[in-house]
Amino acid sequence: MKLEDLGYYEKLENFRIENGLKSFETGRVVAEHKERYIVKTTSGEFEAEITGNLRFSAQSREDFPAVGDWVAITVFDADFAVIHQILPRFSVLKRQAVGHFGDVQIIAANIDFAFLVQAVDRDLNMNRLERYLTICYASGVTPVIILTKTDLIGETQLAEIIEAVKLRISDVLVIAVSNETHEGIDALKCVIEKGKTYCLLGSSGVGKSTLLNSLSGESLMTTSGVSESTGKGRHTTSHRELIVLENGGILIDNPGMREVGIADTSGGLETTFDKIFAFSEHCKFNNCTHTTETGCAVLEAVQNGEIEKGAYENYQKMEREKAHFETSVAEKRKKEKIFGKILKDYYKKDIRKK
Repeated sequence: MKLEDLGYYEKLENFRIENGLKSFETGRVVAEHKERYIVKTTSGEFEAEITGNLRFSAQSREDFPAVGDWVAITVFDADFAVIHQILPRFSVLKRQAVGHFGDVQIIAANIDFAFLVQAVDRDLNMNRLERYLTICYASGVTPVIILTKTDLIGETQLAEIIEAVKLRISDVLVIAVSNETHEGIDALKCVIEKGKTYCLLGSSGVGKSTLLNSLSGESLMTTSGVSESTGKGRHTTSHRELIVLENGGILIDNPGMREVGIADTSGGLETTFDKIFAFSEHCKFNNCTHTTETGCAVLEAVQNGEIEKGAYENYQKMEREKAHFETSVAEKRKKEKIFGKILKDYYKKDIRKK
């Protein structure tokens, strides 16, 4: 296998040469297990750890390797290596770290397309789809909506669901598939290009792992159904894993995500809710919050049915969440700065005593 088969490209090779990394082997992180990584290279797969320098110089979780990353490594024996450096990322899918406001969790790196997987029988949720879209647009990743388990509903109901999705979410490809009958799988395979990296995003139990098996033609991932007692999907995939498909496409399976916190600082909301932002240009006040203001073009569009009420309410919720996240980040940086100053003053005093 060549590195190009894993998605390697010319800019990375130029960076490697320009930064004196030719003495290191290059590989891609294909799996992550609590800061232990599996790195795939042209000579095989290696379990890897990061160097102490990389660990202590990291300012946040974003500075640690993630599935999809390209890394410079040193191989020490037949199955162990050390990661010295992360090569530049061209995209990073990320969300708020669960339970830690102000912190970011990387879902996957160097992604070209994201498959947003929703089951039509019980999981379909427009608000969640818009959250995934925002994450994608903020990262520069192209989204594709995949509707699964279509064999569990009738053709008329499926047509209504697809129409409803397209009505609320424009300019995004929607593909309906059944992992049981394999209806739509060939259409999905046509979307996958050799050398491009795709990521599966969705809740537990929507059929992501089964979909991966259908695309690969092999039982690569174990699968399980939806819990009858809770009605929620069981967590089949417990870690992120990268797999090269037979047609040359590269697919990353992810654990199901029940919480999709927005860590958007780069225009994801503007793209997801482009209709709302288009109407906002006609608001009477430049700083209109689109809540109670007189002359708000957005509120008028909601009342007239030009903007769907559900989309408007979801936008408001995510806008508040984004503002809270940005405030949390600012507060965290302020505390770190104060703590750093205290440490600096302490060491100065300690040196004077000596």
